[in-house]
Amino acid sequence: MSPILTDEIPYGEEWIYQLKWDGFRILAWVQEGKVELYSKKMLLRNKSYPDLVKALSRYPGTFLLDGEAVILDGASGQPSFQLMQQRDKLSDASLIKRAANRQPVQYIMFDLLQLGDLNLRSLAYEERRFQLQKLTEGWESPLYLADEFEDGEALWDWVVHQGWEGMVCKKRQSKYKVGKDHQDWFKRKTILHFDVEIVGVIWKDGRVSSLVMRRDGLYFGRVSSGLNERVKMRLRELPANALQEDYFPDLPKGLRNADVRWLNSPLEARVSGRETTTLGLLRHPRLVDLGGIPL
Repeated sequence: MSPILTDEIPYGEEWIYQLKWDGFRILAWVQEGKVELYSKKMLLRNKSYPDLVKALSRYPGTFLLDGEAVILDGASGQPSFQLMQQRDKLSDASLIKRAANRQPVQYIMFDLLQLGDLNLRSLAYEERRFQLQKLTEGWESPLYLADEFEDGEALWDWVVHQGWEGMVCKKRQSKYKVGKDHQDWFKRKTILHFDVEIVGVIWKDGRVSSLVMRRDGLYFGRVSSGLNERVKMRLRELPANALQEDYFPDLPKGLRNADVRWLNSPLEARVSGRETTTLGLLRHPRLVDLGGIPL
């Protein structure tokens, strides 16, 4: 079951609210200590997360959990999607073990779909939640029950001020339905805005492909979302005879092997995005305004 993206938070006594954890969705099927972990696309992920397999295997019974696998950033204390991506790409068992010791994965459990022989998906969410609380009472790290909040407006304000990814809203009486064919779960995400300089135009196959962003004198990543053919035509006309050294003492790693034409004068721009990575780059950037050039 997937929450539907919305710009408006539904309010009322029939709703309950949770933090949106920025990680990988994982279904955990446990049968008397035997554990199978499945991705959102139903791919077996036991080899990627042996630490979660070990943790879940400690508990008796048969049950099917739904939750989010996350890695917390040591500096911010927030979930880091970038760290999860790095972990998920590992295939060598020794590297996975080393990564698990260095940056362990946490499993945030928010639903229970089966308990013993009972299929719980037709029950109301609040009843599934009650059964999940009973099942997981006394469970230890790295397994955690997702918190619930009654005040959606207060939670959203906290999410915005703390810079978290977003929040999820669930109807207390909602049944568990595959996909998004429902009006019972919604998610709202935060959007961050930044004022940046566009200092270079990246060309690919003879065409304008994306732009180089700089913020506070540092490389802030590439942006292509928001560009259209009219804007690209205007960008092709701009003088671009500057040197990389005019903007960066060393070529940023993200620009290696790229055909960059450095602008004689930087363009002021405003971009939106999800968050900044640990490397100081903007995730999912999109142009909002570009130096007076209509988008």
